[in-house]
Amino acid sequence: MYLNSGVFAPFSNRFRTLSRHSVRRIATTLTRALLAVLLGFAAAFSMADTSTEDKVLLVLGDSLSAGYGIDIDQGWVSLLQKRLRQENYDYQVVNASISGETTGGGLSRLPQALSRWSPDIVIVELGGNDGLRGIAPKIIADNLKRMIEHNEQAGAQSLLLGMQIPPNYGPRYTRQFHQNYRDIAETFDIPLVPFFLDGVATDPDKMQADGIHPKANAQPQMLEHVWEELQPMLIELQPMLEVMSRAK
Repeated sequence: MYLNSGVFAPFSNRFRTLSRHSVRRIATTLTRALLAVLLGFAAAFSMADTSTEDKVLLVLGDSLSAGYGIDIDQGWVSLLQKRLRQENYDYQVVNASISGETTGGGLSRLPQALSRWSPDIVIVELGGNDGLRGIAPKIIADNLKRMIEHNEQAGAQSLLLGMQIPPNYGPRYTRQFHQNYRDIAETFDIPLVPFFLDGVATDPDKMQADGIHPKANAQPQMLEHVWEELQPMLIELQPMLEVMSRAK
């Protein structure tokens, strides 16, 4: 990472007046912030060591898929990789999920991810953070649509994971938010998990103290929601991918 020292020049005089304790505290804070960024990138691409033999399944999501507050190996995405191996599907899972991600952020990162990994399937798990921030449902829908379009242009199948939010912004906003996922799935004729946290979000024993992020014991149930829609895709794609492989 390159940092232009000129950017920090206006602050040089201020730093001279700080005590050693203050400087040390600032340095520690900056170090921690940089480490957090690096760890975020590491988590986002934690399963990106793809084999040339394997097909690729890309997960583009937020903290629900990045394993916030739990061991990454306990997250549903890691469990998905194990499930695929157990079921003899030769897919390498690439987890490109980042805590705090929005549909806008996912849209901006998706083209590079598609170019880098050429996935056969993309699971889109985004929108929850948009809803919590009160972003207009139309903007959320437009971002999700553009992501599906990018996937189609790259030759990848899409699986959309739907979300629901608390009624903080009123019933009209809440209905529009949830309806977005159904409308997009119908428009593009793609599979949809209607509510990714169904049976989880309303169970205190499966949610962390913040009431937003699921615990480790909820991850298998989340995986089952995904697997119910994903497995038919895998079965349908298998012959097609085998033909393409023999043609190479």
